[in-house]
Amino acid sequence: MGMTIIHPKERFTYRFLYFDSLIHEESDFSIGTMVQSTASFTSESLAALKQRYAEAGQGHVFKGFDELDDKTAGEFFGQLSGIEVERVTGFFKNATAAHGQEGGDKIEPLEAGSFASALDRAQADERAQWRAEGMRLIGANKVAVILLAGGQGSRLGSSEPKGCYDIGLPSQSSLFAIQAHRIRRLQQLSGNTATIPWLVMTSGPTSAATQATFAQADYFGLREEDVFFFNQGVLPCFDFDGHILLEQAGRVAVAPNGNGGVYEALRVSGALDWLRERGVEHVHSYCVDNCLVRVADPEFVGYAALRGAECGALVVPKKAWDEPVGVICLRNSRYGVVEYSEISSEMAQLTRDGSGELAYNAGNICNHYYTLDFLQHRVPELEAKFEHHVAKKKIKHVDVESGDLVIPTKPNGIKLERFVFDVFPHVERMAVLEVARNDQFSPLKNAPGSGVDCPETARRDLLAQCVRFAEAAGATIQDAESEPAFEISPLVSYGGEGLESLRGKTLVGDQLITDIASVQTV
Repeated sequence: MGMTIIHPKERFTYRFLYFDSLIHEESDFSIGTMVQSTASFTSESLAALKQRYAEAGQGHVFKGFDELDDKTAGEFFGQLSGIEVERVTGFFKNATAAHGQEGGDKIEPLEAGSFASALDRAQADERAQWRAEGMRLIGANKVAVILLAGGQGSRLGSSEPKGCYDIGLPSQSSLFAIQAHRIRRLQQLSGNTATIPWLVMTSGPTSAATQATFAQADYFGLREEDVFFFNQGVLPCFDFDGHILLEQAGRVAVAPNGNGGVYEALRVSGALDWLRERGVEHVHSYCVDNCLVRVADPEFVGYAALRGAECGALVVPKKAWDEPVGVICLRNSRYGVVEYSEISSEMAQLTRDGSGELAYNAGNICNHYYTLDFLQHRVPELEAKFEHHVAKKKIKHVDVESGDLVIPTKPNGIKLERFVFDVFPHVERMAVLEVARNDQFSPLKNAPGSGVDCPETARRDLLAQCVRFAEAAGATIQDAESEPAFEISPLVSYGGEGLESLRGKTLVGDQLITDIASVQTV
């Protein structure tokens, strides 16, 4: 099979066969895509494909194949040819065999002195050094950002990509807009000499809509050539016995391969080569659903870079011992993330000697740092060691025996996923930094009105942060205790800077500040 890496000088969209080394399917995409051709549809190639699937124990997918019309049969042949059926079947066997066997692992909390904390006032001077180093790297065009944006807003009652969601701010800004404006502000703070490339990972359901949103918004004021879209990979869905499911006659049921698929997707899309050509050396990665994320966070980037780390992670203190969140700790003496369900109540309530602080307190927020060398040269060697995780789901599919559509009411199948933190145990130099939750983490997970990690809490947390920024600059906010709709545009202030002129002023509570010179005062 021939492979070509395409690096056009100008952005364009075309039809292509995207694959994650296991599946490749037709989709819209942009620059830097690797293309792999499929076998031509002949009686000989069909017979060979049937034999491969039969030998892998997946011959059932061809039942009813002869009854498909020519167009559907050709498309189905192309999809099946693009699946490395032996490997994906092996993934299922390995993942299900390992599922539930983690009990033998030795789990330990991070040692108290093994990570730094931005909550420690004694580290104020160090934080200034970290930030200065991060800004130096940004000013030298050495920093890029990866946005994990494959999710839809289904739980939020929206069919759009989650990044399009408006959490109810006075500005009516979407998550995409908030994050783009933070990038623009950082570029401005560097003296308008920096460019921070933004790599946006989408999925099949969100790719076209995300790209259309960016285009309609004129890339939120960023340059089009500085934004790179790439697609998350997919894997087949299985029943509990390991048989590949069909979503309809002539079509395999597939699902995104988890946010850990970002590593392979970066490589096969040409994104890493694109960054290398631009001279990037450091990469910040985060999830789209965090409205407080400090995109290209100079303090975090500088901290990790000065420590010589190849990978880093931000963590926040847990709200309580029983908060259902994964924590970064040590698994068999290596860094890893342990889900809350893997820790007993006794372990979760353990405290550090003398401090009363929870031992397992490093809440994972999917906010990471990498060197480009690590992503481009080390990770490809490690990927074979990454295990897939089992997710039992309700999967609508066609019964190949009867042809009936099955709409389950309880989990009936398995989706395989890799997680972005699966790389942690293989990292040689890790940097963990604890930050304040109310400054850097407010996830959007649940439906409006649910009261936890929902649009209302995200809006509340972002507006409260804006109030703190103004008060730290010496301003007073009218009726601050009643949670006014007080918003400072990220284009005005990234992290509280640039507000010195507000000192001594009392500001109207309900206002949107887009220009520091036109602030409304009482």
